[in-house]
Amino acid sequence: MANQVEHSLFPDLYDCFQSERFVTLSTVDFETGGPNVSAISWIYAKDETSLLFAVDQKSRIIQNIGQNPLTVVNVIANGSTYSISGKSSVLLPRLEGVPLKVSLIRLAIHEVRDVMFYGSKISVEPVYEKTYDKSAAERLDRQVLEAMKKA
Repeated sequence: MANQVEHSLFPDLYDCFQSERFVTLSTVDFETGGPNVSAISWIYAKDETSLLFAVDQKSRIIQNIGQNPLTVVNVIANGSTYSISGKSSVLLPRLEGVPLKVSLIRLAIHEVRDVMFYGSKISVEPVYEKTYDKSAAERLDRQVLEAMKKA
């Protein structure tokens, strides 16, 4: 399915963003003008045309988007790798119902591109684990996801 381009999330990809997921987020660095890549997991598909993600209020991501809204989310899902690009904006400077000071950002999707190289597929998706208090991490993750769903 390499090089297929869509302008919104297709159903299987939308479903992937209904729970916590490891993705990389690329923005344009406000100081250097070069790429800035961050790993995040608090991301949720509000609908087929937008992704919501939460980051610390002091994150460099906030400053980068403030200067240049062009953003790319890279996700490994459904046996492939996808680049989801568009323009981001801070939807809520402070996400209510979360004990940490996090901002909610909306990515308005312009393009969804399958970027997996020809003749291959991902056989195992990335797996990660929280290295701090597991129950506290699960509670925080639930709070953030529920707050994003309500926004």
